[in-house]
Amino acid sequence: MSAKEVIAEQFETNRSHLRAVAYRMLGSLNEADDAVQEAWLRLSRSESGDIQNLGGWLTTVVARVCLDMLRSRKARSEETLETQAAEPVAATGTGVDPEQEAILAESVGLALLVVLDTLAPAERLAFVLHDMFAMPFEEIAPIVGRSGDATRQLASRARRRVQGADRVRERGLPLSELAGQREVVDAFLAAMHAGDFEGLIAVLDPEVVVRAESAEGVREIRGARNWAKGALAYQARFRDAQFARFMQPALVDGAVGIILAPGGKLSRALRFTIADRKIREVEIIVNPERLRALDLAVLSE
Repeated sequence: MSAKEVIAEQFETNRSHLRAVAYRMLGSLNEADDAVQEAWLRLSRSESGDIQNLGGWLTTVVARVCLDMLRSRKARSEETLETQAAEPVAATGTGVDPEQEAILAESVGLALLVVLDTLAPAERLAFVLHDMFAMPFEEIAPIVGRSGDATRQLASRARRRVQGADRVRERGLPLSELAGQREVVDAFLAAMHAGDFEGLIAVLDPEVVVRAESAEGVREIRGARNWAKGALAYQARFRDAQFARFMQPALVDGAVGIILAPGGKLSRALRFTIADRKIREVEIIVNPERLRALDLAVLSE
């Protein structure tokens, strides 16, 4: 076996790990594959015999490529929520199987992908590499151009955003109340997934008030039966797109709500007011500016 073939074989051994890192950094399977391909090109042009730890070297290269891509994306504002808020279908790039990307997004966690997208590029890199792949801060620091302590602070700040700890403390919400809200929202989602009209009615206050944004403005719906019928009819329109699989509980402004995120891209958010284990008010947010302003976080199991 030639030296090039040996290197190619070693690269393939690391490919799945590199793709996992890149996907969590970028939230796009197409872009993740581009980043991995760029790592291969750089490896093929390098003096590979001088590389002591090929896996670590490749991870660092992929991280640097992803950081550049995130910074470029932010500078150009290529991905706008205006194009993501229209309809709940999975949007993927050419050459990517939508089902494959949906499964991958679910395995990572739709809420996590959405929250990671709100972080600054350096925060995202520090959090992903350290918290998700256990890379030491001393190895991450040169990638982001910070000291070890500063890199640790980046990851800590990102972690607080991801977990929503600051917002929950601000609201003074007891953990028991948060858990109760989660049970109500989980029951709501279970009923939506099953198309269970009576299950929805069971978690809605009979006089629930729903304010739903649309292109025409804000529409108000009153009454549990009225909204339950409309919600299930709306879901049925997108049954082929597996609408329900893109819905997931998340912390929305410090309280338990729901996000709709096809392919990990935020499309809409439902903000609930819950009392006596019933959903009393619902705000359905689709306006891109308002979605960007939401304080979203991941709900721990």
